[in-house]
Amino acid sequence: MNHLSIIIGYIGYNSAWFLMIAIALISFIVQWRFRSKFKQYSEVVLLSGLSGQEVAVKMLRAHGIFDVQVISVEGQLTDHYNPETKTVNLSQDVFYGRSIAAAAVAAHECGHAVQHAQAYGWLSFRSAMVPVINVASTLTQWTLFIGIMLLFFAQSPYVLAVGVAALALVTFFSFITLPVEFDASRRALAWLDNNYSIMQTAQEHEQAKDALWWAAMTYVVAALSALATLVYYASFLFNRRN
Repeated sequence: MNHLSIIIGYIGYNSAWFLMIAIALISFIVQWRFRSKFKQYSEVVLLSGLSGQEVAVKMLRAHGIFDVQVISVEGQLTDHYNPETKTVNLSQDVFYGRSIAAAAVAAHECGHAVQHAQAYGWLSFRSAMVPVINVASTLTQWTLFIGIMLLFFAQSPYVLAVGVAALALVTFFSFITLPVEFDASRRALAWLDNNYSIMQTAQEHEQAKDALWWAAMTYVVAALSALATLVYYASFLFNRRN
């Protein structure tokens, strides 16, 4: 038995369940705080008067990127960069908004475009994992529940083991996402800090930094939540086998 199974074996079902509840509570608080910050900074108009779309285009051009489009998409907080279509997709509030929040989010998503253009290692690794993660995510939808049923009623751990392995991949992917997101924010803030025409005061920059920090925290708690879920299901498997 390897060290991981020994560690998880000592974690009971109740302990794993309480861990999931605690992280879910933390996640709720972080999500609420992020949305609160986003709303707050969405009401602070940039002194430069630029829209999120204009900020995005300026950042792309400043990095010599001319083959990426900036487009508007439906929904709230649906902003993302798509490396396959080479599009920076901004929600309407960000695309048309002329606020601190709009500029910060637009610059962050362009940070991903810069990562792509410069072949940033973590982004390349994450992108390569996407097909595998899509399969793993599909597996977890049915193997975990069915696996637990088979474990308890037929004493067969194999289906659950497949589900736990798939969930481990999904969890690993969540943690791989962290350096990608933190680096995109770092690139965004560095560029904003060096462009007086975008953000004209130190206060605007600090507000943008605060907004992106809370956005990053949502990815952190998502990764921790995935880890807690993995420990929960793994505790069934290893405790049952011990």
